[in-house]
Amino acid sequence: MSGSQGAYVGLVLLVGVARLVELRVASRNLARGRARGGVEHGAGHYPVMVVLHAALLVGCIAEVTLADRPFLPWLGWPMLGLLVAAHVLRWWCVRSLGPAWTTRVLVVPGAPLVTSGPYRLLRHPNYVAVAAEGVALPLVHTAWLTALVFTVVNAVLLLGVRIPVEERALRSVSAGRSHP
Repeated sequence: MSGSQGAYVGLVLLVGVARLVELRVASRNLARGRARGGVEHGAGHYPVMVVLHAALLVGCIAEVTLADRPFLPWLGWPMLGLLVAAHVLRWWCVRSLGPAWTTRVLVVPGAPLVTSGPYRLLRHPNYVAVAAEGVALPLVHTAWLTALVFTVVNAVLLLGVRIPVEERALRSVSAGRSHP
């Protein structure tokens, strides 16, 4: 393993630690939301999302080490910048939603709809962060195959399943019933 590959593996592991922190925050918020009468929507697709995001991390390491992908500074450094921007956006989402932020779609009766932070600019800003990360993290070290597969599968999952589930939940909020 080259020096840049070792550094890259460290970066991927750091992103994995960030995911674990997010899951801890999400689990705490999910428990609070359920205690307030929250109801989950679209639970069936959640395990697929977990596998996809874990596969991104594994794929990054596997492709770079097994296919001996090089670090190309003209690509790697801008992608690292995009990765950092994606994480900043994700944590802006987490902070803006506060206790309403989870990795699941949870509708809590009477909770107000959040329209501040990035939600005043975009309908689903967290998914912009996910998409950017799915391209940027692999391409930091030219793992183009992982970037391609994740991007396609993530787009199908988000556009075909997750966003429609959230939109239905948001419609129930706007109808005055509850908040996702």
